Amino acid sequence: MSTPKRYTITAALPYTNGPIHIGHLAGVYVPGDIYARYLRQRGKDVTYICGSDEHGVAIPMRAKKEGVTPQTIIDKYNGIIKQSFEDFGISFDNYSRTSAEIHHKTASDFFTKLYNDGEFIEEVTQQLYDEEANQFLADRFVIGTCPKCGNEESYGDQCEKCGTSHNATDLINPKSAITGNVPTLKETKHWFLPLDKHEAFLREWILEGHKNDWKPNVLGQVKSWIDDGLRPRAVTRDLDWGIPVPVENADGKVLYVWFDAPIGYISSTKEWAEREGKNWEDYWKKDDTKLVHFIGKDNIVFHCIIFPAMLKAHGDYILPENVPANEFLNLEGNKLSTSKNWAVWLHEYLEDFPNQQDVLRYTLTANAPENKDNDFTWKDFQAKNNNELVAIFGNFINRVVVLTNKYYNGLVPAAGELSEEDENALEQLKQFPDVIAKSIERYRFREASQEMMNLARLGNKYLADEEPWKVIKEDEARTKTIMNVALQIAAALAVLSEPFLPFTSTKLKSILNIDNSLAWNDVAEKDVLLAENHQVNKAELLFSKIEDTTIQAQLDKLEATKKANEAENKIVEPQKDTIEFDDFTKMDMRVGTILEAEKVAKAKKLLKLKVDVGMDVRTIVSGIAESFKPEDIIGQQVTVLCNLAPRKIRGVESQGMILMTDTPDGKLAFVQPSEKVKNGEFIA
Repeated sequence: MSTPKRYTITAALPYTNGPIHIGHLAGVYVPGDIYARYLRQRGKDVTYICGSDEHGVAIPMRAKKEGVTPQTIIDKYNGIIKQSFEDFGISFDNYSRTSAEIHHKTASDFFTKLYNDGEFIEEVTQQLYDEEANQFLADRFVIGTCPKCGNEESYGDQCEKCGTSHNATDLINPKSAITGNVPTLKETKHWFLPLDKHEAFLREWILEGHKNDWKPNVLGQVKSWIDDGLRPRAVTRDLDWGIPVPVENADGKVLYVWFDAPIGYISSTKEWAEREGKNWEDYWKKDDTKLVHFIGKDNIVFHCIIFPAMLKAHGDYILPENVPANEFLNLEGNKLSTSKNWAVWLHEYLEDFPNQQDVLRYTLTANAPENKDNDFTWKDFQAKNNNELVAIFGNFINRVVVLTNKYYNGLVPAAGELSEEDENALEQLKQFPDVIAKSIERYRFREASQEMMNLARLGNKYLADEEPWKVIKEDEARTKTIMNVALQIAAALAVLSEPFLPFTSTKLKSILNIDNSLAWNDVAEKDVLLAENHQVNKAELLFSKIEDTTIQAQLDKLEATKKANEAENKIVEPQKDTIEFDDFTKMDMRVGTILEAEKVAKAKKLLKLKVDVGMDVRTIVSGIAESFKPEDIIGQQVTVLCNLAPRKIRGVESQGMILMTDTPDGKLAFVQPSEKVKNGEFIA
């Protein structure tokens, strides 16, 4: 499509079973927002659509875990998620909910149309059933071994380790996530969308029609699925949470979440159109509309195979022009995990970095997982802020505005005769809108963000080369020209940075005293962006340096999470062989007090202790040096196995053993009486 009349942009509906983290932002919502903001700046007719996905098994699972109703869960997390998006400037034109009445009706009508047209297959199949819970097990209520990669914690619909989609009945050694029991097979009736019927169309439409403009990672996953042979896919589930199947004899059945969720884009558009006085059908049914889905790689199959097959079967809808799915973002070398709290949550980020949304937006864009999984590290976050946003972008703007106020009381000076350097800078300036636009329109947002930063680099270099703070001492007219050119670059930055750094752009426009009437195309087409005698305001810092201590606090938080996870997942050693009571009575365990402690030479882990055990004072060598300093344990009461046969350790005869155990963070702890007792008292 060469010139679309309008754009419908969708972002994957987040599950309302938890808050939003940086992986979501990097993979879906910031790229979609950059694209939507850019198009609006070009004067395009755009609607950017999203909403909370409030059906599916994840919701009742979370509700069971927290002991509340599913409605309580979706209300709680819908509020948190929506607020996070607003806080980070994600400029949705509409953010809806799949629990909304308009969505229930839209999804039901969509199903009914396909049902009446004979597009479904009705089958009685065997599904996994939990006898104790007295219910069929939807996909996420089943955990077992992935038949492809052997991951022992695969869900019934998809393996999060290898990304393979499958049916719950395909799992090896499946277990119920509700009771932990081994489920049985029981007959139930469901409706299936015959994807095999649409295989030829999908192959031609995507693998041939979009082989040159869709991302290789998307095409590769789609090709793998199609080459493996498409099979009918259930569009209903046995569940008491969701949209009831709108046909007779379907009690206890709801629309499968991956049938109902993408229809949420349509119902959210309807909601927006009704509010704005638009015709929603123009944005979903007109051939001159460009539809683009922003998703993560775990949703490729649903947006490139299942949803298009649904739209094609319906017959009235356009198909997506592109699905620029991103790969996954890792955190400090490990996979982001909601259940393990290995994440940077957006609402928590703003508590630690208030008013620094753009720093995170920029870092995630500059390091986006566009073609392969990528890693977010706090050190890189600090470097992106200090070395780029502060040292390049912020430094240039600050110098320009400070000097303008110092030399000309904030009035833009008139430009005189332009030198070759001036003309070169202004000519380069005019190239940036097109360069950045080409990257954005190819969904290369990393590249686009760096081109935007190159404009700031141009400004910095121009000032450094021309040195107006020196020239003013000798040539005031020349200084005015230099400052005029620098201010034109600053104004261009205020416009072109908006898709990437919306909060910074707003602040910079306020400093330069310009409004949103200055458009994207103006940067390339107008010779003057800030006119002579235009008043600019006082300088404000756009970014501030982030110190090492601040970053270390974030690393410490993650380290604490890692240790907590290790402690929670630590395998308890099985019980040793059974012993007789007489064996136990042979052990002489007594309370003792440490009188002296010193390190054993050339031994990293060993301390030499003098311990009063009541009947005598004896030497004991103990491997506790990595957990305790010698001076800290003088006077410590301990439990001693006294009748252990003496043995020499590093040349020192040890006459017993101190009893120890592990703490959750992996350090050692003394096994000791809860209150002070006499040395020599027996442990019995």
